[in-house]
Amino acid sequence: MEFNIAVLPGDGVGPEVITEALKVLQTVGEKFGHGFRLHDGLIGGVAIDTLGTALSDETLGMCKECDAVLLGAVGGSKWDDPQAKIHPEDGLLALRKELGLFANLRPVKVFPMLVDSTNLKPEVVRGVDLVVVRELTGGLYFGQPKKQWQTPEGRQAVDTLAYSEVEIERILKVGFELARNRRKKLASVDKANVLQSSRLWRQIAQEVSADYLDVELQHMLVDSCAMRLIQRPADLDVVVTENMFGDILTDEASMLAGSMGMLPSASLAGIPRGKTFGMYEPIHGSAPSRAGQNMANPIATILSAAMMLRYSFALEAEATAVENAVLAVLEQGYRTYDIMSEGKVRVGTKEMGDLIAQKVKG
Repeated sequence: MEFNIAVLPGDGVGPEVITEALKVLQTVGEKFGHGFRLHDGLIGGVAIDTLGTALSDETLGMCKECDAVLLGAVGGSKWDDPQAKIHPEDGLLALRKELGLFANLRPVKVFPMLVDSTNLKPEVVRGVDLVVVRELTGGLYFGQPKKQWQTPEGRQAVDTLAYSEVEIERILKVGFELARNRRKKLASVDKANVLQSSRLWRQIAQEVSADYLDVELQHMLVDSCAMRLIQRPADLDVVVTENMFGDILTDEASMLAGSMGMLPSASLAGIPRGKTFGMYEPIHGSAPSRAGQNMANPIATILSAAMMLRYSFALEAEATAVENAVLAVLEQGYRTYDIMSEGKVRVGTKEMGDLIAQKVKG
């Protein structure tokens, strides 16, 4: 089988971790008899410097013609001027919106050999295996009006938190579908004691649950969820929430695994059944201070490629082979700097990619 992949390395360490993910994908293709046609494009700061825009129409069009998008990272201090008219993140937001990528899946799985790599006690993180499903194209980040203005009393600003029934229902269905194939537990996270949008969210969650009677639904306030992620994270299975809450909770949850360099993500344009168009990227940023030093952990990007195999190409065996390869390399004691511990073997970005590709090959 042949698949078309739009490859957007982006900024900072993005090109380095993408190179290793593509190395692993090439090995998958050779072993299982698949062809992956790669289509390169620019996004983020490098696109601003080269094209004057964070996402060109040509790159967007290319992404729409492909089966999936594999992205590195965008941004960096070079483009942090708050007065700038264009920011690298504008390209990422536009891509999500234009491609209809409304469902962001961020799995958080603590590998047994890394329970001592976090800031939490091993007994707290042992056995953690959860997925946060974040609504990605609505809420505060996209609502209108969104502006800043001057008044006689001083400067003011407004952002609008808006959600429609359709937006809430479809993201909840993604969560319920995932929970149905996991431990059949779904936590719907909101702030219904304060926000009208959250009260609507809770109502619709209750209504949608009628079609998933095999899944246990729990309503949870976002502050309670934040505490649960630290106190008893292993209790959680699938967590569904709106855009900003999800943004914050997923960064918190990433620390359960010891490093952002371990966590992949998928942004999907539909409910994950069969082949679903999506964009796949590590949750970490561009880390410009690490760029070009063969230091960045490529595992999050490699696991993102595994998610692409599973959700956009419906290649379950191939996805599992990549995940098992990552596990095997970690079991052998190889570590990048961010997950390094005493007695283990430190390797660089390229070496970690080589090790995982070799395990896939068998």
